[in-house]
Amino acid sequence: METYNTGIALGGGGTRGFAHLGVLQALAEGGIRPGIISGVSAGAIVGAFLADGKSPRDIHLLLKDKGLFSFSKMQMSSTGLLNLKGLKSELKSNLSVSRLEDLATPLVVGAANLSKGQMEYFSEGSIEQAVLASSSIPILFSPVQIGESLYVDGGLMDNLPVQPLRGRCQQIIGVNICPVAPTDRLNNMLQIALRIFQLNLNSKTRQPQEYCDLVIEPRGLEKYDYLTTSAADELFELGYQYAAALLKEAPLELTVPATDAGQL
Repeated sequence: METYNTGIALGGGGTRGFAHLGVLQALAEGGIRPGIISGVSAGAIVGAFLADGKSPRDIHLLLKDKGLFSFSKMQMSSTGLLNLKGLKSELKSNLSVSRLEDLATPLVVGAANLSKGQMEYFSEGSIEQAVLASSSIPILFSPVQIGESLYVDGGLMDNLPVQPLRGRCQQIIGVNICPVAPTDRLNNMLQIALRIFQLNLNSKTRQPQEYCDLVIEPRGLEKYDYLTTSAADELFELGYQYAAALLKEAPLELTVPATDAGQL
């Protein structure tokens, strides 16, 4: 099994995923480049473009006018309120390759197999299918069929996908974007469903953090809900400033430029 200097795990959190890009920009400026990336949900979307060789700032510009989940459209379906056809189109139009194994930097995408009731990690096959499956919040979005199984948002079972990086990296950095804070925005079914899902995501991030050499959880993210599409620049800057300050205090070995081939 190939080993890497630095692995980065990117968690889910809807449009808070713009904070991932700020964090990744700060890491790049600090000389930290991932040799391998793992991601679920918003982390899988960001991870796909990053692994394709795009810089965090370029990804931010590509996505900010549309939002990570503003690609959704209402549909009449018994399996979900929205679909991700727009996201599918963006992946197809803006990625240089179509298969995970052909990406410039190795990427592992986590998705929950709804049919079998287990977490699965994809490192081969269609990027589009894996990312769509990983991003499909239950009830809100329709499940994605891969083979004989239906898949939903990977954060349902593992919202900080460190597991596929363990034993393969000298150091692992986890980026968590789903802190929970009290809210009074529980006035309709959508808000209640998202809140329940958020609480579940938060519970799926704590144990994986034990296996990280550095966990980055930008402060202030709790003020932003999962589907806000108008705060892309704010979220990028929040992630950037927090990570840049944290790196100044991080152990020296974490700030040594990586020797992996992957580039940011």
